[in-house]
Amino acid sequence: MSVAKDERARLSDLFTEVGPDAPTLCGDWTTRDLAAHLVVRERRLDAVPGLAFKPMEGYLRRAQDGYAAKPWPELVDLVRGGPPLISPYTLGFVDDLINTPEFFIHHEDVRRAAPGWEPRPADATRDSALWTTIGRAARLLFRKSPVGVVLRTVAGKEITAKRGPDTVTIVAEPGELLLFGYGRNESRVDFEGGQASIGVVRGLSRGV
Repeated sequence: MSVAKDERARLSDLFTEVGPDAPTLCGDWTTRDLAAHLVVRERRLDAVPGLAFKPMEGYLRRAQDGYAAKPWPELVDLVRGGPPLISPYTLGFVDDLINTPEFFIHHEDVRRAAPGWEPRPADATRDSALWTTIGRAARLLFRKSPVGVVLRTVAGKEITAKRGPDTVTIVAEPGELLLFGYGRNESRVDFEGGQASIGVVRGLSRGV
């Protein structure tokens, strides 16, 4: 099973466990809102531009609200079942490229919204896939940084996310680096560099 499919299955199980009204790290979204978002992005490609194109936000919201109104078990089954056969998300390379970070991050958005969360144990297959994702996304995620940013795994692999003065090195497992890069402060990362520059990186608007 691919990392994307494994994270989808784990998130679906967690949705069933916590129910539709649990908090997430996605602002004021509950698990019902998050599940509806995941279904819309795979099943309503006509509405997806609303994620980035303001004139279509209302259209996207109506589509998402329609799915959110479904009975919870039915909505979770739609997440678990994945995209329809005509969707580009059924293509393996698209699933790996887009759904690996999507489902890992949103899985953690639910896990880490609960008190007492801890990072999951390391997993070689998952961590390798997430490190590949970081390599593709790092420059985009840290594009707004006025200081240099290097991402380093605990094992010593490095990626330069932003070239610049007063470089800060962020050290963590791949999943934690990815979560931090996508703006989740509920991540376990260490910093190396000057305190002023570290403060700048901590306060960045990070993500796509």
